[in-house]
Amino acid sequence: MSVATAIITGTKASPNLAARAIEVAMERAELTTASSVLLFLSSEFARDPLPALRLASKQSNCLQVMGCSAPGIFTEEDWVLDTPAAAAMVLGGNITLEPPSQEDATQLLLTLAAPNAINTTWMSTPGIRFGGVSGDAIGQGPFSVWQNSKGNAVGHCEAALHGVRGVVATAHGLKFLNMPKVVSKVDLYDVCMLGESSGLQSLQRASMATDELPLHLLMAVFADSADDIMNGNYQIATLVSGNEQEQSVTLAKKVKEGQYLCWATREPEATLADLQKTAINLSHELASKPAFGLMFSCLGRGPYFYGGLDQDLILLKKQFPGMPLIGFYGNGEIAPCHAPAMVNAELLQYSAVLALFSQSA
Repeated sequence: MSVATAIITGTKASPNLAARAIEVAMERAELTTASSVLLFLSSEFARDPLPALRLASKQSNCLQVMGCSAPGIFTEEDWVLDTPAAAAMVLGGNITLEPPSQEDATQLLLTLAAPNAINTTWMSTPGIRFGGVSGDAIGQGPFSVWQNSKGNAVGHCEAALHGVRGVVATAHGLKFLNMPKVVSKVDLYDVCMLGESSGLQSLQRASMATDELPLHLLMAVFADSADDIMNGNYQIATLVSGNEQEQSVTLAKKVKEGQYLCWATREPEATLADLQKTAINLSHELASKPAFGLMFSCLGRGPYFYGGLDQDLILLKKQFPGMPLIGFYGNGEIAPCHAPAMVNAELLQYSAVLALFSQSA
């Protein structure tokens, strides 16, 4: 299978970085013409990616160049943050990125979006979506998404990968802090009562917080039953605030009375263990050696979370030696929604979405 990656850094956002990344990837894949290209550029390119896209298309002899800008990008070779860079994956032979079918609800759809383009209108149409959210380090700067070697004005794009078989899953990397309890009272986004305790009291007990709550490390895990949570069929929500006066906890998502909820924390050891389990399960599900992979990770999870090294990448390189891999650190992750929900895809935080692909039979 003709697939390869390359990542090139520079001192400024020059279009030549994109051309060089594709040139190196084409040499590694032994291609003179690519069937499709995935190109991720650092956020320095966000305001004007078109010159880089033109050079990328010329270098690859291919019009199907898809990708976005991001605060950090990576391949199996290396990762880059806060530096102008380009990462490319070239696909050859019969492997192509094609427009999605409007009728096929089982197709895997690589999905890239700007933060202001996320909505249920397109996320609920047929297809199993996975991908990430473009942006900069604070999620408020310019965002660029491109397809067919040109910018995408609507702020999101998606494509089906033809010629391969793929599987996808999400690694949340959470350590549960308590057993699931029934949500006995809610007020919009506020969890007021969890079982017989107030939402805030339950959270304080579970996290053993004696002072200020570490909200950036805590998550709410919820589903329609306690068994769903224990079996991994759940949704997650970030915590917005703990409210002393109301004794409630405000979440970034709504939960319903009668659902079950527990509190969880993010920690490196649990995060790595979850990713390893996810990678092994996906490999078994694929039932063959993966030829290449895509991963979309939260900016708050990569090297910043692991103390200067991306342990996720190190783990995947050990798990799948020599496998081409590309992705970026973004402001959100898009993943299939396996828990009951109104949409076919879910917007996540602090997670890693991993997809593995092998040659179609």
